[in-house]
Amino acid sequence: MIYIVSGPSGCGKSTLIRRVLGEVEDVRFSVSHTTREKRGTEVEGKDYHFVSRAFFRRMIQGNRLVEWALVHGEYYGTSRKELAGAQRHDIILDIDVQGARQIRRKLPSAVLIFVLPPSYRELRKRIKARGLDKAEAVRARMITARKEVKAYSLFDYIVVNDDLDSAAVELGAILRCRRALRSVRERAVRPILKNFRGKG
Repeated sequence: MIYIVSGPSGCGKSTLIRRVLGEVEDVRFSVSHTTREKRGTEVEGKDYHFVSRAFFRRMIQGNRLVEWALVHGEYYGTSRKELAGAQRHDIILDIDVQGARQIRRKLPSAVLIFVLPPSYRELRKRIKARGLDKAEAVRARMITARKEVKAYSLFDYIVVNDDLDSAAVELGAILRCRRALRSVRERAVRPILKNFRGKG
């Protein structure tokens, strides 16, 4: 199963995903490509694949991306290669609303989860507290956030990240619950059902 986790910049989706990856078995993180500069402790190949604009454009032209978007002046995208193996284990993507829309069109079976901050004021506070953006960039992110929250109805689930522990439990529960769907378990339970046939 492919899970898309999206939401405004600063809502805590990356932190929530890291928690879930450490607590839920058989989930793999899809590492996106980006043209932006690496920040602080970010690791190439773990947080993002950091590439040049020329390389990213070649990926677009070669149809090597399942989704991509230009966000705050930088390119972000998911390569088709990253989604290989979705039949064997769950894959979780951390992408923006533009990318989520593209995934919804191309992969309608993907599960879309929107992470919502508790308030506009709290989101602005979190973005400022990161210390990664100048005042102008913070304003730009808040303008984008106002647009993104309007897209909540595109998503299957909404997680309000007011309390990190509660939100992480909720996100993990979505993944675990989906695994118990009849349509997902059908093939796995066939031997069990077969075992019951003809029993007196």
